[in-house]
Amino acid sequence: MRALSAALVHYPVLDRQGAIVTTAITNLDLHDIARSVHTYGLDALYVVHPVAAQRALAQRVKEHWTEGSGGRRIPDRTPAMRGLVVVETLDDALRAAGDDVELWTTSAISRERALSHPEARERLQGEGPPVLLVFGTGWGLAHDVCERARAHLAPIFSVRSDGYNHLSVRAAAAILFDRLRGAR
Repeated sequence: MRALSAALVHYPVLDRQGAIVTTAITNLDLHDIARSVHTYGLDALYVVHPVAAQRALAQRVKEHWTEGSGGRRIPDRTPAMRGLVVVETLDDALRAAGDDVELWTTSAISRERALSHPEARERLQGEGPPVLLVFGTGWGLAHDVCERARAHLAPIFSVRSDGYNHLSVRAAAAILFDRLRGAR
């Protein structure tokens, strides 16, 4: 089985008008995605942010749950939060994820030749280099990030007749981890 890690990217991402922006770190994203990463056996969650103060915030949250009072009060969160790695750039996450790592992107928007979730699951079960599965905050990953990807995963589609399809990134991550690594 191939090694799999996730990255939560806060830059470069899009705002609702399609401009490239930097988003703020959300405490709940760190907790919830780190716990999902740990539950589904991924190697790490890379939190990507270019602003030093935001990286320091993420590191303080991690330390609260791994070395501080949060970890003593709720020790079940400690192992999951140990897998959180705070980095400045996506390239830093790629280097940390391993040699020849493949970049795979996610999106709520359909892309040509996107891998279905069963196809992606099958590829991960085979031999090959590690995979870094990248999630964008805001309104999704910037075009440049998607252009670098070896593969794009198909969106999680809504069953609503009105087309509403706007999951939080932490909900989308949990669903995708289950589809890619969950027990069948």
